[in-house]
Amino acid sequence: MDKRDWRNDGVKVVRAADLQRATAEGRGRAMAFDFASIGGSKVLMGTVSLPPNGRTGAHHHGTCNTAIYVTSGRSEIRWGEQLEYSAKIGQGDFVYFAPYVPHQEVNLDPDETLDLVVVRSEHFSFRADLHLEPIDHPEQVY
Repeated sequence: MDKRDWRNDGVKVVRAADLQRATAEGRGRAMAFDFASIGGSKVLMGTVSLPPNGRTGAHHHGTCNTAIYVTSGRSEIRWGEQLEYSAKIGQGDFVYFAPYVPHQEVNLDPDETLDLVVVRSEHFSFRADLHLEPIDHPEQVY
């Protein structure tokens, strides 16, 4: 695996409040991510649900630019070669994953399902499961 600056270049979180502020300033719409500006020409869109206290395994989506939108629930997103970075996200937040970023989604709620809308810059669903040792206490980035 190549050495990239996963901390600063691998994930982008767009908060619901930032999009609401942009809309309120009279622009009428607020775009979280524009795949066309980074070469995306095909798009896959879908949903993901994680059960209470559920988590995905560490994985990446190959060459795909991937974005998620939290429709309900609370999550911790972890990323990096040992999942050493994290951000807590909730309803209305967006998250962008650059190609090949190792990451994991964790449902923080013991009672409620985490529901996400997923958009990828390719028309296929690709997931490479990774076998790595995550660190115990990731650095909170956002």
